[in-house]
Amino acid sequence: MAIVRRNLTAYGFLCAALACFAVFAWYPMVREFVLSFQKTDLINPPEWVGLDNFTAAVQDPAFGQAWLNTVEFTLLALLCGYAVPFVVALVLNELRHARAYLRFVVYLPVMLPPIVAVLLFRWFYDPGPGLFNQVLGAVGLPPLAWLDSSSTALISLVLVSTWMNMGSATLIYLAALQNIPPELYEAAELDGAGILKRIRHVTIPQTRLILLLMLMLQIVATMQVFIEPYMLTGGGPENATVSVAYLMYQFAFSQMNYGQAGALGMMLMLALLVFAALQLRTTREDAA
Repeated sequence: MAIVRRNLTAYGFLCAALACFAVFAWYPMVREFVLSFQKTDLINPPEWVGLDNFTAAVQDPAFGQAWLNTVEFTLLALLCGYAVPFVVALVLNELRHARAYLRFVVYLPVMLPPIVAVLLFRWFYDPGPGLFNQVLGAVGLPPLAWLDSSSTALISLVLVSTWMNMGSATLIYLAALQNIPPELYEAAELDGAGILKRIRHVTIPQTRLILLLMLMLQIVATMQVFIEPYMLTGGGPENATVSVAYLMYQFAFSQMNYGQAGALGMMLMLALLVFAALQLRTTREDAA
C-alpha cells in the first residue's frame, strides 16, 4: 500500500509538471502554428490565408537583415559565450583557495533579472559618462559609440549576453570537469604532458558530450535573442541589430500582424528543430 501511495504521489507531481508544459509551452506552439495560416487583428474573426503570411514575411525588407544579424550574433556569441565559460571553469577547477567565493562571483550575473543587467550595461555603454568610455579615456584611447554605430552595436549586445549567461555554463562545465578521474591526469603527467596537452587529450575528450550539448543549447538560445536589441538598440542603428525574434515582435505589436509574426516564428522554430536534430544525431553517434 505504501508503494502505491508513493507512486501516486510521484504521478501527481508528474501530472502537475505536464499540465504546466501543456498550458505554457505546448499550447502556445500549437496556437502559433494555427495563427501562422490565419489573418487576424483581434477584432474581426480569423480568416484562413494559407501561405500568404509566410510570403509576406519573406518579402519584408528587414527579413534578410534579421536572419543575417541573428546568425552573426550566434557566431559571435559562440566565440565568447561558449569558449569563455569553459576557460573560466578550467581555471576554477585548478584553484585550491577561495573556490566557493569565486563560483558565487561568476554565477552572480545569472541571479540578476535580465532587465537589470541590460540597464546596467546601458549605463556602461553611455557615450558620455559611461564606464567603458571613461576607462578608454583613462588609458588615452578615444571614446566609442558602442550602441550608436553599426560596426560596434552587435558585438556590444554579444558582450551583454555573455556576461548575463556565463555563470550557468561555467558551473555545468565545472561539474563535468570534477567528474574526470584524477588518474587520467596523473598518467598524462607521468608521460610528460603539459597543461595544454592534458586539456587536449584528457579534458576535452572526457567532456565531449557536455560540450556538444552546451553547443546546441547555446545556439538555440542565441538564435532567439530579443531582450538585448529590444532594450538597448531598438533594432538600430540602421537595422544593424534587428534579430528574428525582434522582427517577430515588430510584426505582432507594431504592425498588429499576428499571422505574419506567427509565420516568422514557425520559420525560426523549423530552423532550430533541424539544427537540434542534426546535433542530437551527432551526439548519439559520438556516445556510441
